[in-house]
Amino acid sequence: MTDATVQALNGLRDLSTLKWYVIPLLAIVMYIYSKEIKDAKITGNWNAVFSGLAIFGSDFFNETWNGWVMVLSGRSALWTAPGDTALRTLVGWNIEIMFMFSIAGIIFYHTLSEDKKIKILGLPEKWFMAILFSVFCVFVECLLNKGGHLVWEYSFWFRSFAGVWLIFIIGYFWFFCSSIFVISLKTMKNKIKFLVLLYLIPVLMNIIGFGIFGWKY
Repeated sequence: MTDATVQALNGLRDLSTLKWYVIPLLAIVMYIYSKEIKDAKITGNWNAVFSGLAIFGSDFFNETWNGWVMVLSGRSALWTAPGDTALRTLVGWNIEIMFMFSIAGIIFYHTLSEDKKIKILGLPEKWFMAILFSVFCVFVECLLNKGGHLVWEYSFWFRSFAGVWLIFIIGYFWFFCSSIFVISLKTMKNKIKFLVLLYLIPVLMNIIGFGIFGWKY
């Protein structure tokens, strides 16, 4: 295993690393969701909440299969987050990333106009914003990599032109596609079905990985 992988595994899900700043961050996330739920009860529009859950669920799935890559390769995940954190939840995931992605979908939703006919540079607004958000996320990831907080091991993951597109599409763009998809569904039943499926897959993968095989990732 790489040094970054060993470091990421050290203290994995160790509650003694928790920091007090986690509490106000949790309170902020809870406030945002409680406000959105309160508004949704009045308006009947739950899309902001569903968008938030869709992007967090997408990241949950990504981080789960990334952990599987580490185990099955015996070397490294595509990305690891070995740096200082209040709680490392998976080898490429920590509590700070989780808080960010838990509200990223709500932020994305509120950048979209009510008028679905609006276009920016010839693209429907929702797709333009999905691309813009994804590009920004890739930029931030590059900064984190430069600072050693997010480590890439494999040459095809960013260290080439094709790698940039992999991070863009697999790492982020499909997150915003899942948000667009869930808010585009017509019925509440179908929206909930989509979210249940989105979360069910990584939950089952983790049950298999942790519970059946006893993997550590």
